[in-house]
Amino acid sequence: MLVKKTLLTLCAAATMLVANAQTQPKVYTIASGQVKAHIEPTMYGIFFEDINLAADGGVYAELVKNRSFEFDSHLAGWQQQQKAGGKGGIEVVDRTNERPENAHTIKIDVSDNAGYFGLSNEGFRGMGIKKGETYSFSVTARKPVANAVSLLVELHSAKGLVIGTAIITPTSTDWKKYNVKFVATATEDKASLYVWLKGKGAVELDMISLFPQHTWKNRPAGLRADLVQKLADMKPGFLRFPGGCIVEGRDLANRYQWKKSIGDIDKRENLINRWNMEFKHRPAPDYYQTFGLGFMEYFMTAEDIGATPLPILNCGMACQYNTGQLVPLDQLDPYVQDALDLIEFANGGPDTKWGKLRADLGHPKPFNLKVLGVGNEQWGEQYIARWKIFTKAIKDKYPYVKIVSSVGPSPNGEEFTRLDKFFRAEHADILDEHYYQAPKWFLDNATRYDNYDRKGPKIFAGEYAAQSVAIASPDNKNNWDCALAEAAFMTGLERNADVVSMASYAPLFAHVDGWQWTPDLIWFDNLRSYGTPNYYVQQLFSLNKGTDVVPLLKDGEMVTGQDGCYATASIDKSTKELIIKFVNSGATAQPVVFKIDGVSAGKKTAVVTTLRSADKAAVNSFKAPKLVSPVASTLLVNGKTVKVTVEPYTFKVIRLKLN
Repeated sequence: MLVKKTLLTLCAAATMLVANAQTQPKVYTIASGQVKAHIEPTMYGIFFEDINLAADGGVYAELVKNRSFEFDSHLAGWQQQQKAGGKGGIEVVDRTNERPENAHTIKIDVSDNAGYFGLSNEGFRGMGIKKGETYSFSVTARKPVANAVSLLVELHSAKGLVIGTAIITPTSTDWKKYNVKFVATATEDKASLYVWLKGKGAVELDMISLFPQHTWKNRPAGLRADLVQKLADMKPGFLRFPGGCIVEGRDLANRYQWKKSIGDIDKRENLINRWNMEFKHRPAPDYYQTFGLGFMEYFMTAEDIGATPLPILNCGMACQYNTGQLVPLDQLDPYVQDALDLIEFANGGPDTKWGKLRADLGHPKPFNLKVLGVGNEQWGEQYIARWKIFTKAIKDKYPYVKIVSSVGPSPNGEEFTRLDKFFRAEHADILDEHYYQAPKWFLDNATRYDNYDRKGPKIFAGEYAAQSVAIASPDNKNNWDCALAEAAFMTGLERNADVVSMASYAPLFAHVDGWQWTPDLIWFDNLRSYGTPNYYVQQLFSLNKGTDVVPLLKDGEMVTGQDGCYATASIDKSTKELIIKFVNSGATAQPVVFKIDGVSAGKKTAVVTTLRSADKAAVNSFKAPKLVSPVASTLLVNGKTVKVTVEPYTFKVIRLKLN
C-alpha cells in the first residue's frame, strides 16, 4: 500500500510539473533600439485584376451590361419587350467603317402608336438599386427622321414592380447624348432596366447607361463607393493593375492595351474577358471588358487611397497557359513604345504628347510613377529575350523607374531557378514571386527569405493566397485556417523587409454570383460587400507595419514556428511606438512575456488588436460579415515587460509607446 501511495504521489507531482511547464510564460526579448531593416511604405498593397466580375459588374458602378452592343452577341443582356399592344422591331446597325472602336448601335422602329415597345437589360446578375438613391440615366440617340417618339425609362423589381421612372425625348437627327436623373422608390438587388418607346417612328440608340449618383468621391460615371472604401480602409502602399493574366490575354489580340482604356468612354474598344471561359466549372460567356475602369481611373484611384501606382504591361507574350503567342523580336517596338508612352502619360509635363493628354483628361499634376512591371507571369528564354529589350529602352530614357520582373508562376522549380539566377546576375530591380499553396506551405515557409542575398534584387510577393482544398479549386474557402497561415507567413515577409519590399494577396474581388476563382479577399453582391478573415489579416499588417524592423527573439533565435508561434516586431519612428505582431497557430493558449529593451520605464497602456476564431473553418459571410474580425482592447504595461496570453488560433497586434 505504501508503495502504491508513493507511486501515486510521484505521478501527481509529475503531472503538476508538466502542467506548470505548459503554463509557464515563454519569454521573448525585443531590442527596440536595434534597427535591422527599413520597412518600405509600399510593403503591403493590393493587386487588382478583372476576374470574378471585379470591374464591370463590380467596382465600376455601371449597371447596364453590354451598353454599347459590342458583345459578340450584340444583344446579349437585352430582351425585346412590349406591353399594351405595342408593336415594333429591333435591328443591330453595323457602322464598322465609321466607328470601328464602337461599331454597333441599335435601331428601334415602333410601328403603332398604341402601347409600348422597347427592350430591357438584366444588368450584371441583376442590378443593385437602393431606395432614395438618385440614378443617372444617359443614352446617345438620333432620329433618322423627325418624329414624336419619346423614351420612357423604368426600373423594375424582380417581381415586376416599377421602382423608378423618367422620360427622355430625343430631338436631333444627329447623334447626341441625353441625360436624366430620377430617384428609386425601393431597394432591390435583382432589378432590371426597361427602355420603352412611346409614339410611332424610329430611334437609333447607343451607350445606354445607368449609374448611381453616389459613387466613390461622387464622380459622375465613377466607381462603386463601398468597394473602393474597403481598399482605402487598408491604407495600401501600392495598387497593382490591371492584372494578372488579362495583361497577357489568351492571345495577343486579347491582351490589355492601356491606350485603348483612356479618353472618351464611347471610344474605348470593348474586349472579351479572358476569364470568360477559362474554367469549365464557371463559364461566363457574357464576361467582357468595357474599360470604363481604365488606366486613368486606376491612376486616380491609387492617388485617392494614397497608394503608389504599379502598372503591369504586356511584353509581347500571350498567356503561356493558353496560346503562348509571341511577338517576333524585330516587331517588338510598338510594345516597348507603349511602355515608354505610359511613363510619359503618368509623369510627363504639359509640353509632352502624353503628359498633355493626361492634363487634358483633367489631371495636370503628374502621377509620379516610379515602378513598372514588364510581363505578368512569364518564364523561359523567350521572356528573357524580351525583358532585355524592354529594360534597356526604359532604363535608357527613365533610369529612375524600377522594373518588376517575373520569375514565373511557381515559388520553386526549374523555371523559377533559371529566372532567379538570370535576374540576379543582371542586377534586376524587383522580382515578382507568386505562391498559391496549402496553408501548411505558408507555415513552413515563414523562413523563406531569411537566407536570401541581402544585396540582391528586392522581392515583390506579387500574388499569394492559401488554398484550403487545392490550387484553383472551386471549393476553396476564405477560412480562418488559411488566413492564420498567411499571417504567420507575413511575419517572415516583414522580418525580412530588407529583402521583401512589396506584397499583395490575390485575387482582390469576387461577385458571389459571378466568380471564377476562389479564394478572394473581398466578396460582394449587387448591394453589399464584406471582408474575409484574409482581408483583416492584410489590413492589420498594413495599418501596423511601422517604419523599421527590430529583433524579436526567443532564446536568441527568431520566432519562426517554435511551439506553433510566429512573430515580428517593428518600430514606428513617426509615432514613436513599438509594434508587436504575434501568431499562435496552435490549439494551446500561449502565455508570453515580452522583455523590451529601449522602452521607458513606468506604467503605460498598450493597444491590443486581436483577430481569432476557435474554429479554423470559420468564414465570414453576408449573414455574419464580421464573424472573424479585429477586436480592440487595452493592456496595462508595467515597466519594460509586456505580459499577455495569446489564445489558440490567434493573431495579435500590440502597439506600445516607446516613451
